[in-house]
Amino acid sequence: MAAYVSVPRDLTRVKSKVLFNLTKRQVICFGSAALIGVPSFFLLRKLGNISLATLGMMVIMIPLFLLGMYERDGQPLEVIAYQFIQAKFIRPKIRPYRTDCYYAAIMRQCKVYEEVDAIVCNENESRIKACGEKSSRKSEHKNKAKSKCGRRRRN
Repeated sequence: MAAYVSVPRDLTRVKSKVLFNLTKRQVICFGSAALIGVPSFFLLRKLGNISLATLGMMVIMIPLFLLGMYERDGQPLEVIAYQFIQAKFIRPKIRPYRTDCYYAAIMRQCKVYEEVDAIVCNENESRIKACGEKSSRKSEHKNKAKSKCGRRRRN
């Protein structure tokens, strides 16, 4: 008779065991649960009966046990809880679908260039008037060749 040992095919899910066949995370969570739960049991036993103390200790220790044991899709409980809180309470409920059309983005950029050129041309015109130059130079400046999307070329 041969003894067969099952070996998992996905070795990424295998975790190293530290103490009593528990992972480091489980040892820390169980130890902290014991450090909080056992003293709370003795404090609650003085106040009431043993059943009440036992229930109180369980209520205090179960969240820490869950933090150590529960895991879904390779993610621990606190990551799952964080994602749940983000999805349900923090992020907006309605997320409209918005696209950014490349053509519309180019047109917005052209509009910005035209606005900038209008500001620059107005400043140049005021300088020309201040210097007392003739209007022929002003019309020359306006009639310079235009590039794509109506933007004036810079000097």
